[in-house]
Amino acid sequence: MSAPAAAVAAPARAIPADRSTSLFRWNAILAALHLVQAAAILALSFAKSPVVTSPVVGTYLHFDETTKHLVTAQRSIWDMPIGPAVALFFLMSAIAHFSMAFPARRWYEAHLARGQNPIRWIEYAFSSSVMIVVIAALAGVQEVGTLIAIFGANAAMIMFGWSMEIANEGRDRPQWLHYIFGCIAGAVPWLVIFATIVISATEPNSAPIPGFVIAIFVTLFVFFNVFAINMVLQYRKIGRWRDYLYGERAYMLFSLFAKSLLAWQVFFGTLRP
Repeated sequence: MSAPAAAVAAPARAIPADRSTSLFRWNAILAALHLVQAAAILALSFAKSPVVTSPVVGTYLHFDETTKHLVTAQRSIWDMPIGPAVALFFLMSAIAHFSMAFPARRWYEAHLARGQNPIRWIEYAFSSSVMIVVIAALAGVQEVGTLIAIFGANAAMIMFGWSMEIANEGRDRPQWLHYIFGCIAGAVPWLVIFATIVISATEPNSAPIPGFVIAIFVTLFVFFNVFAINMVLQYRKIGRWRDYLYGERAYMLFSLFAKSLLAWQVFFGTLRP
């Protein structure tokens, strides 16, 4: 009797030495590139006075003594510094790449041989969620509950990516539910930001949305979806994506490009002295 399509395959072989060396170099170089950009953005953000911030407010119900009704009220919670927030997601990536190149190298490569990279998903869950919060703040999203929900929905999307890899280890036919659920979760932050932009653009008394914010929304939306396409190509085993490590390098480059693009668009739009 033939084995079922979902049967677990034989244990994965170790990554060849030459490819291990190549991955080490990639991760070491990317750690340096992310760290340098983190330092540059941090220095440039404090070169501008005052430091560019985005207000974070809390919404609550207040009893109006005059009308004797509950009314919606807001109070300021925090002014989020945009520059340090941008530097933060670069720093997260630098730490992740350093870990994959040095202290966690063997663990990282052992998981790559099984078609998994937990460190990638853990880093993305934090760094890309900070990125989407920065984009939301620039678009005018200020309510703390909304920003937390945006962070959480994006992190959930990333965790579904991790579970996709775990669930499909050794499977001939991919199980796509994890991917589909991740796409649904990941769409929510973009819908919130898009709705905020539309409402602001159609409100007669509101300030016009800066052009660089629209550019950030469009370009980063495209880049976020490129990650999803990369996963599809991996699991469909299309062309060079038959090799899991090719997709791994693609993730590395897409991550660097997306973070760099957002950072320098923010710099030229808000942080430039």
